Amino acid sequence: MPASPCSHVTLTPIGHIESDYPDKFGVPRQPGLADAARARLVLTAPFDDPLTVRGLEAFSHLWVTFLFHLSPERWTPLVRPPRLGGNARIGVFASRSTHRPNRLGQSLVELEGIDTDDAGVCLRLRSVDLVDGTPVLDIKPYLPWAESRPEARAGFAPEPPPRLPVRINRAAQATLDARPDADSLRALIQQVLAQDPRPAYRKGAEERVYGVRLRDVDVRFRALANTDDQGEGETLLEVVEIVVV
Repeated sequence: MPASPCSHVTLTPIGHIESDYPDKFGVPRQPGLADAARARLVLTAPFDDPLTVRGLEAFSHLWVTFLFHLSPERWTPLVRPPRLGGNARIGVFASRSTHRPNRLGQSLVELEGIDTDDAGVCLRLRSVDLVDGTPVLDIKPYLPWAESRPEARAGFAPEPPPRLPVRINRAAQATLDARPDADSLRALIQQVLAQDPRPAYRKGAEERVYGVRLRDVDVRFRALANTDDQGEGETLLEVVEIVVV
């Protein structure tokens, strides 16, 4: 059988992401779950011509197509989504796993503004789920009348993931208060940890202290039992230390 005419495709990144997420651990599993997350999409030559973004400021949201550059190139036909507890296996094309052929990802982000000057073009984004350094392959404006379908079925993820309560202890709060970005960093920490970034297969190890990198700090946290008056309750995540790295 002759090879497909598209059997070999070369893609050229049009830019890269500078974001609040230095590492992939802790990044929200979907866009829009951490409204405090900010990023810059820096276009690179020859795509950094201001003409390429003329008219884009009229749109509030964008589709960003990117490469999962920190994921391994290998892939398998079955994956274990964290949403299903990390145990059930489903087909890779029935998931949004990063371990997929070609490692392509797509993210819906909010456009806050566009900066154009002699240095080039930069898009200011929020509500992102993109790791710092992510190669961007394409951007397109989001059209709600064409792409928002309330009647659509959402398979094994019919609702947003549950959010856990987050507590910041006194020492970590003191570190936060001394920073000029205290309010925005506090919101980012709470929004990211509320989604419980711990690996699903380790959630029984309640004594372990985890660390997640956000901006220039390492946020160290642990899980505690959040009991109510009846002695029952959900897990609470406590920030025990914030260390500048």
